[in-house]
Amino acid sequence: MHFFEYKNNELHCEGIPIREISEKVGTPFYLYSYHTLVRHFTVFDDAFKGIPHLVCYSAKSNSNLALLRLFVNLGGGVDIVSGGELYRAVHAGADPQKIVFSGVGKREDEIEYALKMGILMFNVESSQELQTINKVAGRIGKKAPIAIRVNPDIDPKTHPYISTGLKQNKFGIDILRAPMAYRLASQLPNLKVMGIDCHIGSQLIEVEPILQALKRLKGLVETLREEGQDIHYLDLGGGLGITYEDEEPPHPVEYASILLEEIRGFDCKLVLEPGRVIVGNAGVLISKVLYTKENEEKRFVIVDAGMNDLVRPSYYGSYHNILPVKEEKREEMIADVVGPICESSDFLAKGRKLPTLQSGELIAVMSAGAYGFSMSTNYNSRTRVAEVLVRDNQMFVIRKREDYEDLVRGEVIPEFLLP
Repeated sequence: MHFFEYKNNELHCEGIPIREISEKVGTPFYLYSYHTLVRHFTVFDDAFKGIPHLVCYSAKSNSNLALLRLFVNLGGGVDIVSGGELYRAVHAGADPQKIVFSGVGKREDEIEYALKMGILMFNVESSQELQTINKVAGRIGKKAPIAIRVNPDIDPKTHPYISTGLKQNKFGIDILRAPMAYRLASQLPNLKVMGIDCHIGSQLIEVEPILQALKRLKGLVETLREEGQDIHYLDLGGGLGITYEDEEPPHPVEYASILLEEIRGFDCKLVLEPGRVIVGNAGVLISKVLYTKENEEKRFVIVDAGMNDLVRPSYYGSYHNILPVKEEKREEMIADVVGPICESSDFLAKGRKLPTLQSGELIAVMSAGAYGFSMSTNYNSRTRVAEVLVRDNQMFVIRKREDYEDLVRGEVIPEFLLP
């Protein structure tokens, strides 16, 4: 359920017509519904209330400070993959003891920062990383809490770019080599083994691959405990999918009920890292039609949002539903919805059946709350867009639109190039 709906023939976000918001902030902009965000997080968290667990929201899906603070206020932790995301999480008020640091390429300065902040644990992805964390922890007189990310070689049945649990993926340590990595961790004096981590991919629409991974992990955990390893946390990552077009992912309650039976035997505190399932359908990208044109083969709707604002269609071939902000009876057309970027790959939809759109009207690109702004860029020296949060009948600009000065901030022309 989300709070984007037509009222009096106008698309609203909660109690405010989107047209009114666009008149105040301009286009394009990202728009989020507060009550959708709260509902999605709460439903997910409550689905696992039968066992000890911690929901660490995946910051990479959308790292806006206001959204991070919203989830922190609901009792959530944060899953981070960089020092910058750690800074954001702490700045938003997250309890460091509810932060897990994932990612395959942690730098020494990031590791030191996380140790000084006192995070819950590192999800470690290689034996060399174990050595590096041990070295950094020893240098600053800390004991580093770690889990090892195990790659179970399970096909998540998702897009290959967001699959993470197969042998050919860069993530984690092969499940057959994991015992050796845990033995190494137990021998390193500045590490403390806390748990085991597994994340097989994103936009998962079936539970079966996760169940298969759990079955493989269960045997490994038994082996590790027999060897004297302390496994207190089971981090299952995130990855639960949402409906973009016609996908039918399991509801969080169904997802949890299926997993709980398998999880009970682990005797661990469960860590979950949802991102897309929380914010994906809670956000939309609002854009304005600039021009329409056609040739002998194609019709084009040219809008002011481009692949630098929402890269998923260009990068993944992803589907996002596109709705006119003004609802009225009109003829349909088949068209490409394209942006202003100087790339043929700059599109939001290709060959899409749409209501006939006219220059100057607004469109809403739906299900854009996850991996929308967080993957946006300044390509073509375009300023990054504003972000707006709506709660009931109030709107809050939670990120200002960049201006041209922001584009060159930090850049310096050497003196020898000046007259």
